[in-house]
Amino acid sequence: MAKRRAAHLDVTATVDVTDPDAVAGEICRLFGQRFPQLAQATIQALVGDFVRLYRGDYPGFRACDVGYHDIQHVLDVTLAMVRLIDGHEQSVAEHERLGADLALAGLCAALFHDAGYIRRTRDTRHRNGAAYTRVHVNRSARWLKEYLPTVGLGHLAEPAARAVQFTNCSRAPDQMPAQAGGERRLGELLGTADLIAQLADVNYVEKCRDRLFAEFVEGGLAGVQAEGYLGATYRTPDDLLDSTPAFMRWVIRERLEDGFHGAYHYAAQHFGGTNPYMDAIAANYARLESRQARGNKG
Repeated sequence: MAKRRAAHLDVTATVDVTDPDAVAGEICRLFGQRFPQLAQATIQALVGDFVRLYRGDYPGFRACDVGYHDIQHVLDVTLAMVRLIDGHEQSVAEHERLGADLALAGLCAALFHDAGYIRRTRDTRHRNGAAYTRVHVNRSARWLKEYLPTVGLGHLAEPAARAVQFTNCSRAPDQMPAQAGGERRLGELLGTADLIAQLADVNYVEKCRDRLFAEFVEGGLAGVQAEGYLGATYRTPDDLLDSTPAFMRWVIRERLEDGFHGAYHYAAQHFGGTNPYMDAIAANYARLESRQARGNKG
């Protein structure tokens, strides 16, 4: 039996996705090859501001206090996004490529796609950021519109904010506000990165049980807090895990394949023919099926 990769490593077991410097280095390497006109200092500064925001060092904001949508999650998604962009640019005709500006907008959107979970220092209404679960996507878009002009990237604010909307699983992709062409493809790539990075996490099953359920409770999507909510709700952590295989099948069919037009295939182009994300997702799905076969124990 193959040894499971360490929890802090990405899907290839080569990048520490708990280490912002390691992820920033890989982003600089890939974008440096694909978009040499992008300044590495700009990439490093964006990652630095992301770290300051999540660690509570950004003026006016508290540290990230949610357990699932944390620094590791965002770095994992951002790395997946950059790899998908790289695969996309290799795969399509020149006139269909995103180019440096949209690629940088995609990086910004990935780094701050969950900024809506971060509370302002004046926010004493909620116990933690998970209370914003239902509205965090719009809050993230607003953060991008406010933040990017302050670092000289105001021209990327609107496309980045629109791309973030593709991470909202409660909206159909064809109803997203992105403009046609490259901007819409950018949103599909981000929506794909957000999903495949989560589902491929080596501890995805455990994180759903031990972290995501708690966020859902705080956000009114689980437990007694969900009274009156009309969407999918979960009574217990086991209830959430029981529903996860069906969720994964839905994600692959309705989002990755149809809604996002198979954008996950660009990972295989990036990796030279294999897709470790989809392989890891299949392994997690098998773990969940095995759990159900044992009577939902463990």
